Formats: sequence, C-alpha cells, structure tokens
Amino acid sequence: MENLKVATAQFENKSGDMAYNLQTIDKLAGEAAASGAQIIAFHECSITGYTFARKLDRGQLTELAELIPDGPSIQKLIEIAAKHNIAVLAGLFEKDEAGNLFKAYVCVDKTGLIAKFRKLHPFINGNLTPGDQYVVFDLYGWKCGILICYDNNIVENVRATALLGADIIFMPHVTMMTPSTRPGAGFADPALWEKRHTDPTSLRLEFDGLKGREWLMKWLPARAYDNAIYAVFSNPIGMDDDQLKNGCSMILDPFGDIIAECRKLDNDIAIATLTPEKLTQAGGHRYIKARRPELYRDIIGAEHASSQKVAWLS
Repeated sequence: MENLKVATAQFENKSGDMAYNLQTIDKLAGEAAASGAQIIAFHECSITGYTFARKLDRGQLTELAELIPDGPSIQKLIEIAAKHNIAVLAGLFEKDEAGNLFKAYVCVDKTGLIAKFRKLHPFINGNLTPGDQYVVFDLYGWKCGILICYDNNIVENVRATALLGADIIFMPHVTMMTPSTRPGAGFADPALWEKRHTDPTSLRLEFDGLKGREWLMKWLPARAYDNAIYAVFSNPIGMDDDQLKNGCSMILDPFGDIIAECRKLDNDIAIATLTPEKLTQAGGHRYIKARRPELYRDIIGAEHASSQKVAWLS
C-alpha cells in the first residue's frame, strides 16, 4: 500500500441546482488534481443541496432524486473524474426502480461508479428509506468506507466499518450551527455570512465556537483515534437553504490529529498525504486487537427501542 494524496472540499451549494453544484465540483476537483490529489470528497447532498429537502413532498423528492448510476448527475460526475483523472466522492438523493427514495453518496473515477452507500439514519425527509448495509471498497490499494453525517454519531457504525477493513472512512456531512439540547448550540445569523468580507472576525468566532468547530472537536478526533482510521470529513460552507453552515472540512489521521483543514470563509479544498504506517502505529490498532467480544456481544447486539427521526444532528 502506497502513500495516498486525498482532498476534502467545502463549498456553498445551491438548493436543487445540480448544474451549478456540479460546475463547482468540477472546478474544485480540477484544483485538487492540479495539486496532486488522487481523490476528492465533497459533502452530503453536494450535488442536490440538502436542507431544502425537508420541505419537499414525496413527488417533489422523487423528481429531484436520480437513478444510480444511470442518472445524469452521476454520468456528469464520471465525466469530471475522467477530465481531471481524480476519484470523486459526492452525494445526492437516489431513487430506485421501485420508487424507493434514499440519501446516497457515491465514489466514481474515470471508469465509472466504484461504490454507492445509502445513509443508515436519514431524517431530513420522512419519505427517505434507511440504508441497510455497510460499504467497504478498494481505492488505489486502500480499503475505504462511507458513513453519512448522523451515521457517524452512532459509534457502532464507525467501529463496524473499521472491523470490515476500512483504512479510510469518508464522512460527508451537512452539520453544525443548529439547535440542540447541548450548551452553546444554535443557529448562526446569516447576516454574519453576508458581512464576511468586512467583518471576518465575528464570523470566525461563531464558526469556531460551540455552535460549530468546538462541538465537532468533542467527537470527530475520537472516531479516528479509537478505530485507527483516517477520517475524511466534508461539510458545506455558507447558506444551505435558510441555514448557515461553517465548513471546517478536514482530514484526521489514525492518531486523531488534524492533518489538513479548510479555513477559508469561502469555497476551499484541503489536501493531506495518507501514509499506511500510521494505521498500525496508532493506539486504536492495538485496542481493536485487544477486544473481548464475548463480554459484550449480546449487549451490543440486543434489541432496543429507537427512532430514526431526529430533529437535528448536533
């Protein structure tokens, strides 16, 4: 397994405007490839937009959704990957031949579709069907997994994906800056975004505080550290429908250290070199080998009352 150069991206998507969003994906993929990246990852529903989907009825969501891989957006994504000779990961709403609707995230390269994952815990729209399987696939000799947004907050999903062999887990999100029961959470004022060029300090303080990055730092490094995986976190910046998002797209290594992060108050990419030796040097590698599943197999696998419908991610 050789070193791998990976990019994570952030950009301000437009709701329902696939042409604009794919144009932006094309531009950022080109920048990443020009800097030597072999892979670039974008946020959840980066092709379609996300938050506006809470307002759509089943018919509207079905019209927005596409078949995978035959839909036009996936075909365009493959064109982008071929144009820049880079693997591209991006998200959209999917429909199948039976009319079921999913939150999907795909990986493509110049040869076509490599992998597709369906979000296990969707909630933005009640017409979405939860995915029912983990996905691990090969990319440039590395084993890769995908978990979308809230999937990563359930620790068992990350551990299961790691146990299936993932060295890298792509974690596309649309998160932060939303209300929650935790102290410090809440919406960010869109006026801060409008004034970002004249008053970047106030916006950065909001983005980096408990509404945003500080919350992310409570748990994201632990997912990478505990499971000895590279975590590629991607998140939009700017307005997503009527909600302001703070980006902070980043790549963390198996030690839980941030090795690349988007810090512009704008569309941006960040690139890191992933080295295979960290996968076994990190403490999580030892912890996984030290597990005693006979102690907790029945506990972790026990049935419990749960709800797929969660108001906010944070």
